[in-house]
Amino acid sequence: MEARAINKYIPSSPRKMRLVVDLIRGMSVEKAIEILHFHKKHASNDVETTLRSAVANLLNSEESTRTDPADLFVKEAFVNQGPTIKRIMPRAMGRAYKIRKRSCHLTIVVATKAEN
Repeated sequence: MEARAINKYIPSSPRKMRLVVDLIRGMSVEKAIEILHFHKKHASNDVETTLRSAVANLLNSEESTRTDPADLFVKEAFVNQGPTIKRIMPRAMGRAYKIRKRSCHLTIVVATKAEN
């Protein structure tokens, strides 16, 4: 049995988010939440809330018959690029530098170990 949670339009670049997501892929949910809670990168907050949402989606599903949260693991976790907002920064001698404010979409799939 599996459930997924998708968090869209996170105002962080996909490259920075992938550094955190790569840490938890394939881990048990309890260990992954512990790592994310104490990790120093800012992206870990968004990943932790999405992971908790995926666990809640699994526990609240109709098919879920007394699923123990200790038996869950992160089956899939990936980051896709979202839309980029383009801005201009004025510079010396009339020049203008482009600033790209990137965003990303995060998807986490949680499954039970028996289904593995």
